[in-house]
Amino acid sequence: MDKPLYLPLQDVYKIGGIGTVPVGRVETGVLKPGMVIMFAPVNVTTEVKSVEMHHEALSEALPGNNVGFNVKNVSVKDVRCGNVAGDSKNDPLMKAAGFTAQLKGGPKFLKSGNAAIVDIVPGKPMCVEGFSDYPTLGHLAVRDMRKTVAVSVFKAADKKAAGTDKVTKSAQKAQKAK
Repeated sequence: MDKPLYLPLQDVYKIGGIGTVPVGRVETGVLKPGMVIMFAPVNVTTEVKSVEMHHEALSEALPGNNVGFNVKNVSVKDVRCGNVAGDSKNDPLMKAAGFTAQLKGGPKFLKSGNAAIVDIVPGKPMCVEGFSDYPTLGHLAVRDMRKTVAVSVFKAADKKAAGTDKVTKSAQKAQKAK
C-alpha cells in the first residue's frame, strides 16, 4: 500500500540567498519539487521549490532519505522542529485532539514492566498516528526533569481536520494549475 508523505521536521534553517529550508527524514511517501505540502499542526501550506540530500539536488526524496527542502514564502518562524510535512492533496495531515496510548512501565502508579491504556488530551496540537499504521509517528516519550519517566505507543488518535491557517501565493498558484 502506498502511504502519503509524512516528513517530521528535525530542524529549520534560514539560508541567505536561498530562504527557508526545513530538514527531516521522509518516513512515508515521496517529496518532489513543485509539490504543494502542508505543515501540521501549524496549518501552513506552501510549494516545495527544491529538494536536496547531501548538497545534491533530487528529483524526488523517498522513505529513509534525510533531506533539506526549500519552501516558498515561509518564514523560519512559521514552522519548527516537530512539525510534520505532508502532501496537501493525498490524505492531508490532521491534528490530534486526543489519543489513546499504551504506557509501558515507569510512572509511579505502575510497577515496572506493567502497561496501562490511557487517554491523553495534549495541551498543544500534535500530529500523531496509530503505531500500527505509522510506527515512526506512533511513539511518545514522557519526560520530567530531563528524565524519561514513561514511553508509549499510540493505539488510536482522535483526529480533526487541520484546516489551513496560511496558504502561500505559490501554493495557491500550484493548486490552480493542477
